[in-house]
Amino acid sequence: MNGFRAVFKRELKGYFVTPVAYVFLVIFLFFAGYLTFRDGFYEMRQADLRIFFGNLPLLFVFMVPSTAMRLWSEERKSGSIELLLTLPITVVQAVWGKFFAAWAFLGIALLLTFPLPLTVYYLGNPDTGLIVLGYLGSLLTAGSFLAIGSFFSALSKNQVISFILSVVTCAVLVYAGMPTTLNYLSGVLPAGMLAMVERMSFLTHFESVHKGVLEFKDMAYFVILIIGWMWACTIILDEKKAN
Repeated sequence: MNGFRAVFKRELKGYFVTPVAYVFLVIFLFFAGYLTFRDGFYEMRQADLRIFFGNLPLLFVFMVPSTAMRLWSEERKSGSIELLLTLPITVVQAVWGKFFAAWAFLGIALLLTFPLPLTVYYLGNPDTGLIVLGYLGSLLTAGSFLAIGSFFSALSKNQVISFILSVVTCAVLVYAGMPTTLNYLSGVLPAGMLAMVERMSFLTHFESVHKGVLEFKDMAYFVILIIGWMWACTIILDEKKAN
């Protein structure tokens, strides 16, 4: 655990050493607020954050890969990955230490949206449980996207290539659950395959959570997705360490 803690602290501290983290936070908070109020937050006349949470997966498609692309691509390009992997820590500790540091950073970004819940509480009496579950679903979605981004960051030295591959993969998994996509596929795929596509989508499980329905299958979906992509990331880095 000492190795994990060392990597975690190093990575999390590294986000705030350069202006990049602050630029990311400003951009994220701007678009989170802009998309919420643009889509009729006040016009709904309801004290809830459905619009805010509904826009987050689409915003995460671009924002989370921009955080993940530097995790391993930068290390590989600069050559510092060789030094990191020769330290008395395992590849698993390094992989999860970096992942949880980036996830904590994204968690901080979500926490900084606190003016929105405060606004809702000022305007009415929202369901606190729905807001808490909305943030939980958002954090799990961010973690899942981050795991995908970590894999592609380990796969390529080029941060731009890593970013593009992550965005495309995350977008496919989000848009697969959209009604327009499902309506189109219903004329092409049999009912069984269509249901499978819907179950594979982030949107299906995220919407279930932020609507207040906390089911084991939704939690399992996010956990399995995170562990699966991080396991693949570990395999790639293990092979590079062996070479």
